[in-house]
Amino acid sequence: MISATVPRAGTELSGQTVLVLGGSAGIGLATARHARAQGAEVILVARNAERLRHAAADAGARHCAAFDVGDRDALREFFANLPGPVHHVMVNSGWPFYGPVLGLTYEEARTAISYHALQAVEVARRSRDKMPPGGSLTFMGGTGARRISSGAGVLSVIGGTMTALIAVLAVELAPLRVNMIAAGFVDTPMSASLLGDGLQARRDDLQARLPIQRVVTAEDVASLAIHLMGNTALTGAVYDIDGGQQLIP
Repeated sequence: MISATVPRAGTELSGQTVLVLGGSAGIGLATARHARAQGAEVILVARNAERLRHAAADAGARHCAAFDVGDRDALREFFANLPGPVHHVMVNSGWPFYGPVLGLTYEEARTAISYHALQAVEVARRSRDKMPPGGSLTFMGGTGARRISSGAGVLSVIGGTMTALIAVLAVELAPLRVNMIAAGFVDTPMSASLLGDGLQARRDDLQARLPIQRVVTAEDVASLAIHLMGNTALTGAVYDIDGGQQLIP
């Protein structure tokens, strides 16, 4: 059953297939719901099989598969066994890394800095043979590269790396389109798990200070993701969605 929070059903993506990697909750699940409401067939991938099963039923997904997108062999096998073309791929998998760059060990730094970029390269590699011209890949990222902070420097490094990679992939994969969504705080289950008891205080603070006077939701991000899929003039760019968070101290 499609959630009542999605917009009125349309036909923008009718006859197309949308694959959401990391689609069992939050932004990924909201994007799947919106895609379904726009007439698309939906395929979901996530690590947690039980949560994925519920998400697939919620979004009306045609198919779902439980595995870690960071597992290169599993990812290769999954794409090899897809029965038909995929028109749009949304990558919402992975976990954010926090902390100062020099506070990480060598192994931690290598994992943090390379994880998202290498995953993006592998998804792009596997997607290109399954996508028709004009298809799109949309990667989720953050606005960490917009403000340099010694306390969260690794986010800035990852953001800068991904920004360059998106442009490179857009050129190498053309006429496929590649974009990234850079989000600030988004009120999702992941945010709840990261902030714990501090979640409500964070919501209250942002609601009071953001120019939009409310927090950004998963549905807000999903609407942007669907727009990037449908607008065939957009490629090689990063689109911020943070409710004006970068504009406040």
